[in-house]
Amino acid sequence: MFLEPQETMPQTSVVFSSILGPSCSGQVQPGMGERGSGAGGSGDLVFQEGRLISGSLEALMEHLVPTVDYYPDRTYIFTFLLSSRVFIPPHDLLARVGQICLEQRQQLETGSEKAKLKSFSAKIVQLLKEWTEAFPYDFQDEKAMAELKAITHRVTQCDEENGTVKKAIAQMTQSLLLSLAARSQLQELREKLRSPAMDKGSVLKAKPPATQKDILGVCCDPLVLAQQLTHIELERVSSIHPEDLMQIVSHMDSRDKHRCRGDLTKTYSLEAYDNWFNCLSMLVATEVCRVVKKKHRTRMLEFFIDVARECFNIGNFNSMMAIISGMNLSPVARLKKTWSKVKTAKFDVLEHHMDPSSNFCNYRTALQGATQRSQMANSSREKIVIPVFNLFVKDIYFLHKIHTNHLPNGHVNFKKFWEISRQIHEFMTWTQVECPFEKDKKIQNYLLTAPIYSEEGEAQFSTAAHSPPHTIHVTLTSPHLGPLPWKAGLITIPMLHRGSSAHRAEYMRVGCQ
Repeated sequence: MFLEPQETMPQTSVVFSSILGPSCSGQVQPGMGERGSGAGGSGDLVFQEGRLISGSLEALMEHLVPTVDYYPDRTYIFTFLLSSRVFIPPHDLLARVGQICLEQRQQLETGSEKAKLKSFSAKIVQLLKEWTEAFPYDFQDEKAMAELKAITHRVTQCDEENGTVKKAIAQMTQSLLLSLAARSQLQELREKLRSPAMDKGSVLKAKPPATQKDILGVCCDPLVLAQQLTHIELERVSSIHPEDLMQIVSHMDSRDKHRCRGDLTKTYSLEAYDNWFNCLSMLVATEVCRVVKKKHRTRMLEFFIDVARECFNIGNFNSMMAIISGMNLSPVARLKKTWSKVKTAKFDVLEHHMDPSSNFCNYRTALQGATQRSQMANSSREKIVIPVFNLFVKDIYFLHKIHTNHLPNGHVNFKKFWEISRQIHEFMTWTQVECPFEKDKKIQNYLLTAPIYSEEGEAQFSTAAHSPPHTIHVTLTSPHLGPLPWKAGLITIPMLHRGSSAHRAEYMRVGCQ
C-alpha cells in the first residue's frame, strides 16, 4: 500500500476519506501541526473546512518539507509528489526541497533549538524514504541522484555522533538501487519480447491448417479461462506505476509547450497493457472466424459469452470488455446466421452492463459494487477489481482537461489534484492484489502466442463463412477502445450494442482539443 498509518511522525490529516474510511475526515486536526501559519509562504495555502484546496507552488513545496513540530500527512506527500511533475521535474523539486531543508537547518543551528536537529534530520530521512519507495523512477537520472546525495550528506552532518540516521540513509539508498535495477531489468526484458506489430504471436493472412488447435482444444471451461485471463491482467497491470498514469496529464501539458515535458518512454507500460486488450479482442474474433461449421461457430460464440460472464463475476471488467469488443467487430458481428442460433440472453445482459449511455452508467455501478466487495473482502478472490483500462484513462484525462491547473489568482488548483490522486491511488490498490488462481502455463501460452488473423484475413474468412451475397467486404477495424491520450488528440470508446438487423460496433469520438 502507498498510504499506511504513520505512527512516529505528527501529521496533518488530509486523507482520501473515501478510501481510508469515514473516520478520516480530511480535515486538519488540532495538535497535528498545520505547517507554521504565517511562516514563509504558508499564507499562500488555502484551506476549506480544514482541507487544503489551493496554494502557490512554492507554498505547496514548503508544506511538503517537515519541521521540528510538523510532518506532512502521507496522503499529501503522495498527492503532491505525484501531481508536482505537471509543474516541475522531480529533480528540480528535489533540489528545492534540499534548499528548504538547508534553510531550516541553519535556523536551528543559530537558534535555541539546536538540540532538535536530530529529530529534524530523522523526519527529512523519513520523507525521502517515502519518496523513494512511492516513486523510485524519479531517481533514475543523474541529476536526481546527485540532489539526493547532497541532501542526505547535509542530514548526516546533523547526526555525526549517532549512526541511526546514517544507517537509515544507507538502507533507503540500497532499497532504491534495488528497485531501480529491478525496473530496468523488467524494461529490458519487455523490449526484447516486444514484437513490432501487436505484442502478439504471428499474424495469419491465410486460413490456418485444420489440425491447428483452437481455444476449445486448450480449455473448454469458461471459468478456468476467465481465471487465466485474470492472471494475465493482474500480471500486466502490476507493471503500471502512479507516475506512468500521471504521464496522461503531464504529456498533454507538454503538447501545450509546458516547460515540464513528460518522459514519453514511461508510457510504454501503458501502451503494452493497452495492446493486450487489443490482442485479446483480435483473438476472440480470430477464434470465431476460423471455425468452418456453423454449429461449431455457434458453440464458440456461446463459449466466449460464458467466459465474459465469468470475468464479470470475478471483477475482471477489462477482459470482459475486450471479449465483447471482439464479438462486436464487423467480421464477427455480421455472421447473421450464426448469431441466429446463439442463445443471446447472456450476451444481452453483458452488453447492458457495458452500455455506453449516460457515460457508461451501468458499468460504473457494477464497478462500484466490485469496489465495495473488495474493501470488505476476506479473501484474495473477492478483492479482485480490474477496471476497463481505457475508460479509467479517459476519466483521468477528462478530469484534467475539464478543470484548470491554476486558479485565477495563480494558485495551483490542488482540489483537482486531490481527486486525480485519489483515483490513481485506488487503481494502484487494485493492481496490488495477489492473484488467487493457480497459473496454467498451457492456457496462458495459447492466449499470449496464438496466431491471429490479419485485418484482411478476418474480413475475408468472415465473408466466406457466413455472409449474404449482397454483403460488402468490410475491412476489420482494430478492437482498440481508441488512441490513448498520449497517442492522439482523441479518445474512442466502443458503443457496444446490436441492432435489429445486425450486430455491430459503433464508435463514439470525443474531441480532446
